[in-house]
Amino acid sequence: VVVVSAMSGETNRLIGLANQIMEQPVPRELDVMVSTGEQVTIALLSMALIKRGVPAVSYTGNQVRILTDSAHTKARILHIDDTHIRADLKAGRVVVVAGFQGVDGNGNITTLGRGGSDTTGVALAAALKADECQIYTDVDGVYTT
Repeated sequence: VVVVSAMSGETNRLIGLANQIMEQPVPRELDVMVSTGEQVTIALLSMALIKRGVPAVSYTGNQVRILTDSAHTKARILHIDDTHIRADLKAGRVVVVAGFQGVDGNGNITTLGRGGSDTTGVALAAALKADECQIYTDVDGVYTT
């Protein structure tokens, strides 16, 4: 399982676009917008793996069912449904998951705040009862909001 972030600078670029529309973007709408950075990255990584002959599948937080509370821009993970991930791993596929995002009980996209992809990786490792969780990142530590 690989959990990815948006490409370098993409989240800041998206926030900048939102700030051009309004000084303080509506948190729900901001979550919808900034979560797209990770969606691009999961698709690109999955395509790159498939091109190299490695079976892979990508999932957004909603597709995996990373259930969060409704605190937009600083949500906390409540539960992860690992059904799809386990089935894909059993079938020999590399699972690429969008970090930083989930979905609340009403189906709204939520984001976990800065460092949310690291948080997603640790939470997925725990849900899957993985032996280890390796984080390759450009920031020090695991951040919470």
